[in-house]
Amino acid sequence: MNVTAEVSKPIDKVDTRSADRHTANGCAQEVTKGLDLGYFLHDIVDMITHQKLQKSWELLFHHIVVMTCFGISVFLGRYVGFAVVALLVEINSIFLHLRQVLLLANLSQTTLYRLNSMVNLGTYVVFRILTLAWMTRWLVLNRDNVPLLSYTIGSLGMAIITVMNIVLFGRLLRSDFLKSSREVKREKDK
Repeated sequence: MNVTAEVSKPIDKVDTRSADRHTANGCAQEVTKGLDLGYFLHDIVDMITHQKLQKSWELLFHHIVVMTCFGISVFLGRYVGFAVVALLVEINSIFLHLRQVLLLANLSQTTLYRLNSMVNLGTYVVFRILTLAWMTRWLVLNRDNVPLLSYTIGSLGMAIITVMNIVLFGRLLRSDFLKSSREVKREKDK
């Protein structure tokens, strides 16, 4: 493989469909995808056994959509690069989970919480919104190279995950940065 030619390609022309990018037969990517599927499966079982459905249905639905899309990649042995790019979204999960831990520890009024909120929003934009935008663009530009069933499932999955991420972004923004008029009034009354 000519690495210089591969690096100099426009980002939308990089082959994200084959399994042998960056390693001898894509083994590292295959293991990564397998671990990710295992994580989502374990998390689904944990949510079903330890949480109420009304509190976890959105996350369960998210996991099922992601597992479906990753499952296609794993079982077909294709779209490995695309699936690995999707894992960039998980970088933001570190800060989302830290936010939850800080809330559970009743540390929402601390400097650490505020700092994490800012980093969380920044990584959300970079690793969730921009990554999903690139993935959507790649899928649209390469629609002629992807079989109809895979394209349809991928497009539906991207649409669902994008909408869910926009809703979550709004909730985070409102919760951590935009105080409601009732909260401002309560603070003034104190």
